[in-house]
Amino acid sequence: MYVMSMMKPVLSIACMALLALAGCAPSPAPAPPVKPAAQVPVPVVDAAAAVRAIRAASEGLDSAVQVQPLRDPAIDGFLKRAHDAEAAGDYAGAQNAANGALKLAPDAPDILQYLAEISVERGDWRQAEQLAMNSYSLGPHVGGLCARNWQTAVEVRTVLHDTAQVTVARQHLKECRVPPRVRM
Repeated sequence: MYVMSMMKPVLSIACMALLALAGCAPSPAPAPPVKPAAQVPVPVVDAAAAVRAIRAASEGLDSAVQVQPLRDPAIDGFLKRAHDAEAAGDYAGAQNAANGALKLAPDAPDILQYLAEISVERGDWRQAEQLAMNSYSLGPHVGGLCARNWQTAVEVRTVLHDTAQVTVARQHLKECRVPPRVRM
């Protein structure tokens, strides 16, 4: 028992010595600063040039007869406002007016494609591609509108650096150009 009573002060002193020595030990190295995740640089794109390329894709392809149903004159009014707003650089106004036309004719592929082009001008590339592909699924699979649909996909995939899909879209674009039948 005498030994046990002598051990208590010795253990207390030993514990204090260990704690004191632990305070003298070098502290662990601070963690390196966390670097923010590498961000994909936003490409600088001339959206107006992309829209010009999309619209130019249809040149010379609309010479065939196209059948279109009669439209509500209100649709044409909305589209005129949309085109006027676009010409003034008011892409939000153009989109709002075109959306008004789309409410009256929800399955109109030409309006969907126009909205896709406005989305390109606004820098909403994924929305542009989605609208163009909806337009393609509802519209003719040859001719000018088809070419604009697939040129939109080419422009979007180029901006997104998706070279495999650019190649696919260009192939579809070629398929929009159907040579006229030979008539004798």
